[in-house]
Amino acid sequence: MAHIAIVGAGIGGVPSAYELRKMLGKDHRVTLIGATPYFEFTPSNPWVAVGWRDVEKTRVELREPLESKGIEWRAGKVTAIDAPGNTLTIDGKDTLAYDYLIITTGPRLAFDEVPGLGPEGGYTQSICTHAHSLTAWNAYEKFLENPGPIVVGAVQGASCFGPAYEFAMIVDADLRKRKLRDRVPITYVTSEPYIGHMGLGGVGDSKGLMESELRQRHIKWITNAKVSNIDAAEMTINECDDYGKPKKEHKLPFHYAMLLPAFKGVDAVAGVPELCNPRGFVLIDEHQRSKKYPNIFSAGVCVAIPPVEATPVATGAPKTGYMIESMVSAICENIAAEIAGKPATARATWNAICIADFGDTGAAFVALPQIPPRNVTWAKQGKWAHLAKIAFEKYFLRKVRTGSIAPVYEKYVLKVLGIVSLKEVHK
Repeated sequence: MAHIAIVGAGIGGVPSAYELRKMLGKDHRVTLIGATPYFEFTPSNPWVAVGWRDVEKTRVELREPLESKGIEWRAGKVTAIDAPGNTLTIDGKDTLAYDYLIITTGPRLAFDEVPGLGPEGGYTQSICTHAHSLTAWNAYEKFLENPGPIVVGAVQGASCFGPAYEFAMIVDADLRKRKLRDRVPITYVTSEPYIGHMGLGGVGDSKGLMESELRQRHIKWITNAKVSNIDAAEMTINECDDYGKPKKEHKLPFHYAMLLPAFKGVDAVAGVPELCNPRGFVLIDEHQRSKKYPNIFSAGVCVAIPPVEATPVATGAPKTGYMIESMVSAICENIAAEIAGKPATARATWNAICIADFGDTGAAFVALPQIPPRNVTWAKQGKWAHLAKIAFEKYFLRKVRTGSIAPVYEKYVLKVLGIVSLKEVHK
């Protein structure tokens, strides 16, 4: 009997558990360990932060659906990984042995890399977690009593730009509904070399598309930006030239700010000798397997992927939901093959497909593969994307509740986009 342990119960971990349980016979154990009792649908966070969603409706308590499928569930934080000994430590005391380990923890949020950044001891909000989004909503409610300038964006080293764009647009839409937009200057601050880069080197005419959206909404922007310091009501931004050298300093006052941080690997993962790169991201081969430990696999934000291109200010490559899903499928196929005594041969497609909500409209982006040059590059906007994102939230959460989650993006997102066949995507 083989025991597969999965660390991290998010968009990578939950599908891994369901897919492995479906592939493997009952003689094999599958255990999922998550830091909270819930699956949290992270793409809902921008809506939570402006009060458009009740957080209870954007998450699923995992014990019942997992155990109904024969998956063991542990709610706790993995505090140490003994890779040579094939053992996990949970909450600093309990141990769990495994034969195969899947790491899908997501990132550690590196707020500490910018003075004053973050909701815990800093002066800015975050939408990276449900808890942060609730804190952001509480701060936003207070802001509405005394409106003023807003700053939204992503700091140097960030790799996840989509939610920052979404939040800027959603806040704009919300303030217009409240008849307060005329009292709130909004500035978008980003380490990207240009608007619409998104850590992907642009997707189609994403530069023109996103610049047009910002202009229509009277949102100013600063690109090639390094955030050097944040105080209670003002942040200092160094706008850099094409060589990454400071060319202009901006002092931006704000009544409310939401800046996405750079990511690092979580401590328990980063602390495993020779498992990760210097930022704590898991080094993997073409089969999603650790280069050091052949029984450890990894998927999602916690894996090491090089930037798509060098940029004047550091940016990372995003890991979108579709990409994560393809990583998960490859891992499950490879573990099932190894248990059956066959070699691991499956590879993830590493394509980028995402739908972004802008509050009253939206956009979709397709990059196949994510790293250029590409076979398919596509970007479109419209009200349909806004509606599709809302519908996808309900669809995904229903799949988590019923344990029939994979492959969600493949069945839903590509049908909505209607631009490429599944056969073309998997070539």
